[in-house]
Amino acid sequence: MSEQTVSIPTGNGDLTAFVAAPDEEAATRPAVLVLHELFGLNDDIRRIARRFADNGYVALAPDLYSVGPRAKPICIRRTMQALRSGEGRAFDDIEAARSWLAARDDVEDSQIAIAGFCMGGGFAILYAARAPIAAAADFYGAVPREQEALQGICPVFAGYGERDRVFVGQADRLRGHLEQLGVEHEVTVYSGAGHSFMNRHGPVRTLLVRLSPMAVGYHEASAEAAWATMLEFFQRNLGAPSDVS
Repeated sequence: MSEQTVSIPTGNGDLTAFVAAPDEEAATRPAVLVLHELFGLNDDIRRIARRFADNGYVALAPDLYSVGPRAKPICIRRTMQALRSGEGRAFDDIEAARSWLAARDDVEDSQIAIAGFCMGGGFAILYAARAPIAAAADFYGAVPREQEALQGICPVFAGYGERDRVFVGQADRLRGHLEQLGVEHEVTVYSGAGHSFMNRHGPVRTLLVRLSPMAVGYHEASAEAAWATMLEFFQRNLGAPSDVS
């Protein structure tokens, strides 16, 4: 596997991103945009990008806080405002990342998926409704109240935790929207899992989330089940990478 940190030009400055790609030669292969949680582009998101690369995908994880003010609280607030309003610089940055990925010689530009976690999950489904994305994976992301916000979306896989107290009822809302829109979807609620069940946080953050009453934290059984189902869903909608059986 090859990996590097890259700078992607945008109209507002350079966007930092992490890219991981398989070493095996292929004419072109599918790709995945990986959108981070509130915590930003960290070791856990890099781990997730590497796992996609291990499965034959070129994976790109943009840092949505890297363009604009250096003060992280300001970046977080601006990014969350974009998520709530459905417009703003964060969507421009995601589009710049997708365009950069599509322009790579080793990427089939019609086979780009998107996967997001918490905040990133919300961005993933909103962006996938307005961009050439072949499949989307939303993990415990906020779902818009109005189904029209998802008009035109690609096939969607979504995973939520049964014990999630952060976004209660979001799985049912998303399932209802997609059924009404006639979109292929697989929305799964994982028994025993809470919020952020796919994410492995550092020891300090792990301790804090374990003490939280919000049922937040990594849940290995659910995470592994979700990985297997998501990869099968992506293979069905993007085609299997040429070096993966």
